[in-house]
Amino acid sequence: MTDAVVVAGLRVSRGRTVVFDGLDLTIPAGSVTGLLGPSGSGKTTLMRAIVGVQKVTGGSVTVLGSPAGSTRLRRRVAYDTQSASVYGDLTVRQNLRYFARVLGAPRGDVDRVIDEVGLSDQADRLAGTLSGGQENRVSLAVAMLGAPELIILDEPTVGLDPVLRAELWGIFRSLADGGATLLVSSHVMDEALRCDRLLLMRAGRLVADTTPHGLLESTGTDDPDAAFLALIQREDAA
Repeated sequence: MTDAVVVAGLRVSRGRTVVFDGLDLTIPAGSVTGLLGPSGSGKTTLMRAIVGVQKVTGGSVTVLGSPAGSTRLRRRVAYDTQSASVYGDLTVRQNLRYFARVLGAPRGDVDRVIDEVGLSDQADRLAGTLSGGQENRVSLAVAMLGAPELIILDEPTVGLDPVLRAELWGIFRSLADGGATLLVSSHVMDEALRCDRLLLMRAGRLVADTTPHGLLESTGTDDPDAAFLALIQREDAA
């Protein structure tokens, strides 16, 4: 499969506000695609549409060859929201055992994902006592249960220091190297350089579908923030 996700003519409205009016894009399989743009650009709405939990008014979203939200995709697609999806009064291991049971994932997956996100030493601590970065890792571990083919992460590094962000991106890269497709949203433009593919959004529009090298080369800059601003200025002048 060349593309894990194909979005064609997607239209989404909220009351009288049009979020997307005919959005088209693809997400290559087996890659890390960054979904970048300022708050309010439509990143979370797009992710929800791909998961199949967003009401749409037109167009189509095809995920791993099936319509978004199809029953057959439930164990093939994982979604990690901006808020950590863990129970603070359970330990890390108890959280993962619970979600593994809900998802029908193999019991052995619990120890596997704990190790892969680097939480072996915190496995028996209550999730509510963890730092923000550790709590984010637990949420990521939940998303990794069952080895999903498509993992959607909504601003997973928000509020984290540069060291923790780099560690999480190392995990994302390992997942992609193992064959998974990742869609990672962020409003931090320097994270664009860590991706294979970039989707840059603004006000519900796709400003660019490119690569990190292509972004910098097309704008004549060496800084992703400056590159995004250059694209916006180019679009406004058109």
